[in-house]
Order: sequence, then C-alpha cells, then structure tokens
Amino acid sequence: MSVADVENVVAADYVGVVSGNNEPDKIKKAGWHDIKSEFVDAPLFEELPMALECKLISYAEESCRLVGEIVNFCADEKILDENGKIDLTKFSPITYDPVHHTYRKLGDVVGKAFSDGLKLK
Repeated sequence: MSVADVENVVAADYVGVVSGNNEPDKIKKAGWHDIKSEFVDAPLFEELPMALECKLISYAEESCRLVGEIVNFCADEKILDENGKIDLTKFSPITYDPVHHTYRKLGDVVGKAFSDGLKLK
C-alpha cells in the first residue's frame, strides 16, 4: 500500500471514530481539506478520489436500517479510464472488513460477472 493510502486510511479511521462534538477540528486534524457539496448538506474531501452524495430517505431506529438516494457521484479524473468510467486499477479502492475489523485493498479480477456462471449451463 502506498504512503498516501496509509495516510488516508488513518485519517478516515480517525474521522470515523472521533466525534465532532468532542473534537470540532477533526477534519483539519485528519489533514483533509473540505469543499461544500452543491447537492447535499455535507462536505466533500479533496483527498478522497470518489464520493457518492446521498439524501436520507428513511431511518428505522429499531434495526438501524438507512435508506438513501444517491443524488450525485463525483470522481477525480485521475481514476477514470479513456471513456470516463472508473478504472479500478487506477482507483484501487479500500474497503472495511467488519468481520476482522481491518481495511482491505480491493485488487485482482477473479472472474467475469454474468458470463462465467453460464459455463455450467
């Protein structure tokens, strides 16, 4: 993992575990620079190459189930291919593994969706 990846994982984890009520400058302390979204009442962060901007549709308190609507998608041009689509080899997304409480970098292609299974027909 690159130094930038490690720095963003540390910053993202910090922002997720520290309450803004207790640390009002947590975004600055994380080293991130925020910009105002045109679509939702939430910031975007220059250091993160992709964002889904969502509106809350409903929240069920008993199950903690959130339903949202994606109202905008933005991506840094550095992670796009020649057709303007996300190129996962350029993006190399990092995801949270809730079973092991770790962050994992997504990687290699292991199959073709909607076609590999047809081999069993």
